[in-house]
Amino acid sequence: YGILSVLLQAWYDIEYLFTVSEQAFIPPPKVKSAVVRLTRNKRKQLNCNEKLFKSVVKTSFNQRRKMLRNSIRSLLPEESPLPDDPMLTKRPEQLSIEQFEQLTNLLEPLAGKNFLEENKN
Repeated sequence: YGILSVLLQAWYDIEYLFTVSEQAFIPPPKVKSAVVRLTRNKRKQLNCNEKLFKSVVKTSFNQRRKMLRNSIRSLLPEESPLPDDPMLTKRPEQLSIEQFEQLTNLLEPLAGKNFLEENKN
């Protein structure tokens, strides 16, 4: 569970199909490989600012061993206090897609004009 899986699960249903043998590759990797099917889900849009959502997910998982309270601090202006929310005491791998949306909505008013203006496009 990481950046790629969270961002993909927001838009796709993911289905494991089968494992590919290490011997199918030259040189054989030291990890298992799998084939998965991505089927576009019915979601038309996220329930939050999509660009901020991506930034929240990436920033959270770039420091995955830290609690969210510490990892997302860089997304906010220095003068912005962090909200007092129990979700911020968790690590990113403990959050569902919906909780990442909630976290994004919680942070959006605090992210400041700079973030929103810099990420318009």
